[in-house]
Amino acid sequence: MPWFKIDDSSHSHPKFVKAGNAALGLWLRCGAYAAQHLTEGTVPGVVAQMYGTAPQARKLIAVGLWHEQGHDCARCPQPAAGDYVVHDYFEGGRNATRAQVDAARTSAAERKARSRTRTNRGRIDDESAANRDRNASDPAPNRERKAPHFSEESAGQAGVSHRDPVEGVTPLQASPKPSQSVTSYGSNQQASPDGPHIAEPVRPLVDAMTAAGMSVSWELAPAEWFLLQSLIERCGMATLVDHAGGAWQAARTRPRSARYFLPGWRSLPSAPTNAAPMPGHGPNVVPLRAARSSTTDQRVRDGLDLAARLRQQEAIP
Repeated sequence: MPWFKIDDSSHSHPKFVKAGNAALGLWLRCGAYAAQHLTEGTVPGVVAQMYGTAPQARKLIAVGLWHEQGHDCARCPQPAAGDYVVHDYFEGGRNATRAQVDAARTSAAERKARSRTRTNRGRIDDESAANRDRNASDPAPNRERKAPHFSEESAGQAGVSHRDPVEGVTPLQASPKPSQSVTSYGSNQQASPDGPHIAEPVRPLVDAMTAAGMSVSWELAPAEWFLLQSLIERCGMATLVDHAGGAWQAARTRPRSARYFLPGWRSLPSAPTNAAPMPGHGPNVVPLRAARSSTTDQRVRDGLDLAARLRQQEAIP
């Protein structure tokens, strides 16, 4: 910011005394204007008329504080017609030229840029050093430190919970009578080297869907095996296979797991009460292997028939 400077003893200078306070007010305001706009001491006539009166301007010219066009002062430049120039504006280096102000502004901008660069570089270096120190003092990677302590399945978040109610399904008895045989879905239901261990009550459904071309993964949780057995008893295996075939055809991408069909199966209505139950598939009863072997051919035929019906549906335009 440029300044319009005056000597501290100018208050008693003869020219100031002769000019009077009113004219000196015009001189001071116009000098500040010249400094702000870098006119190098030139006062436009319109500015002088705005800040003062014509008699005040003539008094400044008379005492030698201003010059108008045609003056004979060798130290001051000639102003344009109607304008004025402040006498000895640059005397003693009090006021700066336009070139000096521009150079000072450029130098100040460069200093600020260098300072800002040093500050930013120092802040980045400090943050990098702090991050290195923090990482060095952390013995565990973030991924290990933030990993959950339990898997979803062990925490009861995968699949269907034993506590989830199933509409139309009678809960399994907690303490079966000695005369009953309860299917056990425990840790032995986990996948074996030859593939997933299929629960015997659900194997007819698995075989029928496989024969119909719906090959999916049967890696299920124990509660899901319970659910499938209950759904077979409630809806019937044929109903489940038919519903799965429709869902298979309607799926945008091929289902990969039997879990894909569980929501639809659970929404199916119960089979009529007068429907004959499947042999060897009463509530909480484990079918004998002999019975399974005697009905294998029939299940395969049923699955092939279903596959043929699905292919016919695909062929219909």
